Parts: sequence; structure tokens; C-alpha cells
Amino acid sequence: MFPVFPPSQATAIKKTKDSKFKKLFIDEIKDIYWAEKHLVKALPKMSKGATSSKLKKAIDTHLEQTKEHVNRLEEVFEILDLKPQAKKCDAMEGLIEEAQSILEDTDSDTIKRDAGIIIASQKVEHYEIASYGSLVSVAKLMGLSEAEKILSKTLDEEKKTDALLTKLAESEINEEASSE
Repeated sequence: MFPVFPPSQATAIKKTKDSKFKKLFIDEIKDIYWAEKHLVKALPKMSKGATSSKLKKAIDTHLEQTKEHVNRLEEVFEILDLKPQAKKCDAMEGLIEEAQSILEDTDSDTIKRDAGIIIASQKVEHYEIASYGSLVSVAKLMGLSEAEKILSKTLDEEKKTDALLTKLAESEINEEASSE
């Protein structure tokens, strides 16, 4: 069964089918695909650098989610009838470099480092939330309901990870780091 859209949305879908707008959507999918694949490599370093067992667990859980995010993006490529392809994400590259700098510039086995890891991690989460939020909106406009559902699931997980990091920072890590 085909979805029924109001006339204005049906017109928008027809206009975007092979438009520059659709190309933008595809480019942004390629961008976040690169970002997620590189996070799979970066998150273990952040976990290893963390002192708090709760922070390590949060990062390790997010690593497993990130692997699933890569798989979901591959599903979106399939929906679009495209081969999965990454496009370098300069923003994520910079955020990963910043996280690496925090690991290098803070003493190991300190809560101060954990506070820095949370800051770096939340910057990553906020980038991902912005990316997925925009992609969900565009997928909805283009009538790509299956892609919209997949991207929405990832968006929800990114928001939950961000909330967990905030809770860790506010409930214990920041206060301990300030007295270290």
C-alpha cells in the first residue's frame, strides 16, 4: 500500500525526487555515515581513557549503538537504491581531534579527564542530534517514511546518550573534578 500524502506534500515529494534537495539529503547521509564509522574507531580510546566505571559503561554502550547506527545508515542507502558511501565529515573529524587533545592534555586516572571526555562526547552527541534531526525532517518531507523511521530511532538514541552524559556530569563527575 502506498502512503497517502496531502496534496502539498505529494507535490513536494514529486519535486524533490531527483532534485538538488535530494542530492543534499544524500550528501548529508554520506556525511553522517563517515562520522559514525569514525566514531566506531574513536570511542574505544575515550572509554580506555575514562576513570569512572559509569562513564566507561556509557561510552561502551554508545559504541555498540554507533555500530548499529552504521548498519541503519546502510539500510537508508538501500532504501535510496544506493551503494553505501562515506563523504568526509570535517565537523566530526574536528570533534574527534578535540577529544583526542583532551586525552593528551589531561592526566590519566583523573576525574578531570572524565569531565573533559564528557564535554567532548556531548559535543559529538549534539552534532549527531542536529544531523539526524535535520535528516528526519527532510526524509519526512520527501515521503521516505521507512528512512524517516530508521533515522528517528537513531536520533532518539543520540538524545538518550546525551541525557545520560549530562546526568553523569551533574550527579558526580563535575563536582569530583572541581575538587581534584
